[in-house]
Amino acid sequence: MLDTRQVAALLQEYGERSALRGGNPYRARAYRRAAENLVTLTEPLAEIIENDQLRSIPGVGHAIADIITTLAHKGTHPSLEKLRRETPAGLLAIAAIPGLRTDQIVKLRNLLGIKTISQLEQAVREGRVAKQKGLGAALERKILNGLAIKKQSAGKRHIHRAALLLEAAKQRIERGRLELSRVTVAGDLRRGCELIGNMALVAVGPVKKVESVASGGDITLLISPAERFGAALLFGTGSAAHLEQLRDRAAAKKLALTENGLMSGKKTIAARTEREIYAALGLQYIEPELREGEAEIALAAKRRLPKLVSDTDIRGILHVHTDQSDGTNTLEEMTQGAVDRGYQYLGLSDHSKSAHYAGGLSLEQIKAQAREVVRLNRRYGNKAFRIFHGIESDILADGSLDYPPSILREFDFVIASVHSQFRKDRKSQTGRIVKAVLNPYTTILGHMTGRQLLRRPGYEADVEEILKACARRGVVVEINANPWRLDIDWRWHRLALELGCMMSINPDAHSVGEIDLTHWGVEMARKGGVPKERVLNCLPLDEFARYLQRGRNNKPPTASRTISGRNWR
Repeated sequence: MLDTRQVAALLQEYGERSALRGGNPYRARAYRRAAENLVTLTEPLAEIIENDQLRSIPGVGHAIADIITTLAHKGTHPSLEKLRRETPAGLLAIAAIPGLRTDQIVKLRNLLGIKTISQLEQAVREGRVAKQKGLGAALERKILNGLAIKKQSAGKRHIHRAALLLEAAKQRIERGRLELSRVTVAGDLRRGCELIGNMALVAVGPVKKVESVASGGDITLLISPAERFGAALLFGTGSAAHLEQLRDRAAAKKLALTENGLMSGKKTIAARTEREIYAALGLQYIEPELREGEAEIALAAKRRLPKLVSDTDIRGILHVHTDQSDGTNTLEEMTQGAVDRGYQYLGLSDHSKSAHYAGGLSLEQIKAQAREVVRLNRRYGNKAFRIFHGIESDILADGSLDYPPSILREFDFVIASVHSQFRKDRKSQTGRIVKAVLNPYTTILGHMTGRQLLRRPGYEADVEEILKACARRGVVVEINANPWRLDIDWRWHRLALELGCMMSINPDAHSVGEIDLTHWGVEMARKGGVPKERVLNCLPLDEFARYLQRGRNNKPPTASRTISGRNWR
């Protein structure tokens, strides 16, 4: 009988071949989603099938359960064999290239006879994709980017998707394995990594020492006795570099650190909680997001780690789109969504006129929207909750914003963002963005590098030079919380702090539900060592309003209390 990973691979193949054949796209997507959920099992697949529990797996109904059972017992399925006869195997590898749509893969096959990755790479090298009518240079660039991303990020998932899968696995354990308790997410997700490779859970169970349970899926489950749970969680969380440095520190104290605890010979010094272990090593507690083997242990030894921003510190939501541009909800609905979540203010920032693809606002629409903001602010009382009227203004090719000063000065705030001309060279792109930063009406620089995780790399730009310009001008640096972006990369946050930049954690929300994406931005800020004092939308309503007013008076709006965060170095 095949194991979980083997069956999941076959089910994934089933979905991919079905899509390439041109079948029902929703059915094909259902196969792929069920396959992804299958690899999160922490119990052997054979047991789940034997106990008739397949339909307890999210996305697995009667039909897919029957397919899984057949695949597990026979290693294939009649419908899969039919699809294999109709679709070349090499197309599956092409389908795994990020950014390529099924219809584009079909065109590549029909127009150029491409059936394998090697044929695709050769066609790109020879320029045949760019020259072919119906394909073109844009698709060729997409293929090149996708191939590079595929090589760099094999086996990784977006953070929000990994969170859903781990939560589903956690719930299955809690329902089905009553001998286990304190089931806790660990691995890359607990460390707040932007892409998740190591999927791990830790639980307390009836064992004498920490044990790793192999299920054949993608999740590692560590089971620990209660008295060693802290050590198991520490090792289940990682990173490898952080643990190595902890072991070295323990060895210097003539101790040994293992997944069963901090030991002196056979005596356990600390194991029940992570805090006990760090304290026994003479360290300030290190939050999981900081555990990457960089400077965190040296700072913890000096008790100089920052107190990281948290979800509950966020007082208002900025970078919000409505159905006036490319959002799906009205301003009133977005406002009520923010109120229902306990926020004090909302920063409206629909797209500007150059963003034709996103329904950018005309001058007449801006005036009408301003009247709507006044009406809603009267309803909500201004002092209890307030809408601030902003705009996400496109940075044009020459670095100017796409409204004149006479319009920009009417907004409460302006987010300046690049949405075009991604292929400029590094010097030109940097100069363009710096010019926008120096515009006296720019309040926030949106998604600085333009990257989309597992889709496209950011454009070429000198991030350090841009951050220095933001610090000089008092322009806030956005941490875009959309899990496809998470831009700027957390590795730049510490330099931004050292330079004196303020940050803003923004969901880039296009619907009420996307307001909740703010959480992922908080995770990135924590990973970058950002305290709440350096986050613009952690300011309460009255202070936030005064901050914006200083900016409207063309004074760098940096209050002394907002630049007092500890230096990372």
